[in-house]
Amino acid sequence: MQFDQKIMEKAATLIEALPYIQRFNRKIIVVKYGGSAMADEELKKNVIKDVVLLKLVGFKPIIVHGGGKEISKWVTKTGMEPHFVNGLRVTDEPTMEIAEMVLNRVNKSLVSMVHELGVKAVGISGKDGMLLRVDKKLSDGKDIGFVGEVKEVNPEIIYDLLEKDFLPIICPIGFDDEFNSYNINADDAACAIATAVHAEKLAFLTDVEGVYANPYDSTSLISELTTDQMEELLNSGNVGGGMLPKLKNCLDAVNNGVSRVHIMDGRIAHCLLLEIFTNRGIGTAILKDGEERYYHEEK
Repeated sequence: MQFDQKIMEKAATLIEALPYIQRFNRKIIVVKYGGSAMADEELKKNVIKDVVLLKLVGFKPIIVHGGGKEISKWVTKTGMEPHFVNGLRVTDEPTMEIAEMVLNRVNKSLVSMVHELGVKAVGISGKDGMLLRVDKKLSDGKDIGFVGEVKEVNPEIIYDLLEKDFLPIICPIGFDDEFNSYNINADDAACAIATAVHAEKLAFLTDVEGVYANPYDSTSLISELTTDQMEELLNSGNVGGGMLPKLKNCLDAVNNGVSRVHIMDGRIAHCLLLEIFTNRGIGTAILKDGEERYYHEEK
C-alpha cells in the first residue's frame, strides 16, 4: 500500500519527539512569555497552543508573562509618558496602578485562551499565596519607584495548582515587607520561580533568535552553551543592551538548579515545540557543564 509522503513525515516527527516526551514527562517547565509574541494575536494563539500541548503530553508547564508594551500603551492613553532608566520602567504610584491593572487583564485573557483549548488554568499574581516577596530595586543607585527585586519565593500555591492539574499563569507583581505592590521584571520573576520550583526547563520567548557569538553577525547563532562558555561570553564584551541582564538571569537559573534554559524567538510560530521536541531546535540551550548534550549528533 502506498502512503502519502506527508503522512509519513508527520509520523517521523512524532517519533522524533518521543524521547523528549519520555525524558520530560511530569517535569516542570517554566515559560517566560513576552515581547512581540504577545502583541500579535495569531502568535499569541500559537504560544498558548504550544503550552497546552506540553501539558497534554505530560509536562507540567507554568507561564510567567510580561506586558510591557501594553502597559506603555495604557500609560500613554492616560496622558502620562513612559520613562525608562537602563531599560527598566520608572514606576511611580499612578504607573504602578496602571501596570497592575493591565497585567491582571493580560493574565485573565491568557487564562481564557487556555480554557478555550480544554485545559484548566488559574491566573495569579506574585501577591497571591505570598508567592513573590521583593525589596525595592535600584538602577545604578537611582530610585525608579515601585520596581521590585525578588528576595523570596513561596512556591506552595504553584505546587498546589500543579497537583490539582491546573496550568498556573503568573503575572509579575509582588509586594514588600509593608505589603506595597511592586512591578517585577518578568525575566527576573521567571528565573526566581523556575529556581524555586526546581524546573527542568526555563524557556524564554524573546524578540531575538537566540544567543550570538557576534551580535553583528546573524550567522553566529550558538545552539548550545555550557555555564563556563556562558561566563566567557559575558566577559567577552560581545553582549550588551537588554540581552546582558537576560543572560545573567539565565546563568543564575542554571547555577541554582534549573537543568536547562532555552532562549528562542517568540515571533516564530510554534518555536516552543520546535526547540523542545526536535533534534535540531531553533534557539539557544544553556546547560550545566557535564550535562548530557541536548542535540543529537546528526545536527
